[in-house]
Amino acid sequence: MSNPIRKLVGQTAIYGLPSIIGRLLNYLLVPLHTYYFAQTSDYGVISELYAWVAFLIVLLTFGMETAFFRFLQNETDKDKAYGAAFWSVVGINALFYLVLLYFNNDIATALLFEGHNEYVVLLGTIVMIDAVTALPLARLRAEEKALRFATIQMTSIGLNIALNVIAMVFFFSPQRPEEGILFILLANLLASLSKPLLLYDSIFNVLFVRDWSLYKRMWRYAIPLVIAGFAGIVNETFDRILLKHLLYDPSVPESLNYAESQVGIYSACYKLAMLVTIILQAYRYAAEPFFFKQMQNQDRNTVYVRVMNIFVAMVCAIFLLVSLNLDIFKYFIQKEAYWEGLKVVPILLLANVFLGIYYNQSIWYKLSGKTQYGAYITIIGAALTIAINIYYIPQFQYMASAWATLIVYATQMLLSYWLGQRLYPIPYNVKKFLLYLGLSLLLFWIGRQIHFTNALVNHFLHNLLVFFFVAFAFVLEKNNLRSSNTH
Repeated sequence: MSNPIRKLVGQTAIYGLPSIIGRLLNYLLVPLHTYYFAQTSDYGVISELYAWVAFLIVLLTFGMETAFFRFLQNETDKDKAYGAAFWSVVGINALFYLVLLYFNNDIATALLFEGHNEYVVLLGTIVMIDAVTALPLARLRAEEKALRFATIQMTSIGLNIALNVIAMVFFFSPQRPEEGILFILLANLLASLSKPLLLYDSIFNVLFVRDWSLYKRMWRYAIPLVIAGFAGIVNETFDRILLKHLLYDPSVPESLNYAESQVGIYSACYKLAMLVTIILQAYRYAAEPFFFKQMQNQDRNTVYVRVMNIFVAMVCAIFLLVSLNLDIFKYFIQKEAYWEGLKVVPILLLANVFLGIYYNQSIWYKLSGKTQYGAYITIIGAALTIAINIYYIPQFQYMASAWATLIVYATQMLLSYWLGQRLYPIPYNVKKFLLYLGLSLLLFWIGRQIHFTNALVNHFLHNLLVFFFVAFAFVLEKNNLRSSNTH
């Protein structure tokens, strides 16, 4: 029989294909947007709007994707578990949209988008569509219909990219940047609408569930996940929102423009740290159902440990690849005005390494049903994020946000490990983790000391260090990818 880890790697590649290609194509949107928007502040507006998307998607999916995977293992009627999860999400989104339509002017004013309530309505509509289609997509993952899942996601992503390019190249005027923002939102809306059209059979043939006991059990399981997810998004995106609101002083002329400009610079450079999160997102699509299916496997802890070893090696390699090749990656950002923020990239890359490890560890409270601990950990992280950013942003601007991200993810990783070893112990190989992390940091430091006048020599030596790390990790992990009799 094939090794389950090899199956996970294969499914990560399939499920992650639309995510990886989509994010890479979104990389191409960074030079597109930073080229056509004359001011860094205009890109800052887009970045803040999409920071709010991350908050809303957690709230409006209401943890039902994970709840669906969990209850699918226990319920004899699989359609019933899906129906309860789906109708829960539909009800929450219907309520949200009513509030949005009634209060959109007030919301726009509170977010410092006064006079642009259309941003709020369009953004809310996009998130509602994405939230409702999240459950049908989760069902495809549970049924291992990876090809259809990838096709739907790629269609939506491709449409979004194409519409962005058409709108910005042929219709955008630098004298009217607010129109460019609308073009981007409308492109996203049309792309999101393609998903319910392609998922019609999973949306219009859903069993209406009247088992209120099942709803209550699923909600009880999901609520701590929502709190954890919401607090997690505070850690991921709230710094961009805080940057704008803490740097804005209504008594200072052009203060709003400066604040939005800082958000734009930080967000553009943050994109360069996204390669770790691209892999993490792809991995999460495959890993969550995979981990739950291993619950009945007597050797599940061995599988979890091996997965963690491979994952840590992979994200550390990406950390090295990007951080030692910033002189190349920076050209994805078209205007040099953004390059002053490149110093945050290695910090954010390392932060996302810790985030990936924390996500792997989080399986202990999902498998054990003790999801409240996930909420506790991320609430602590969210409190730290808010405190560090509020205290240090006025003095250090976006550098405070970068270091806050690193400190918070490292704290969450350590807390999760400490609690997990006491409540649902998985014997992770900590020595190997420290070996990979320590070696990658050492090679990064060595790479930073290399300063030849010939840029090609620098790039060659930097990538020789990356190759050395990958080869070293491969030698240590190659046995985990070979076939075995482990189920």
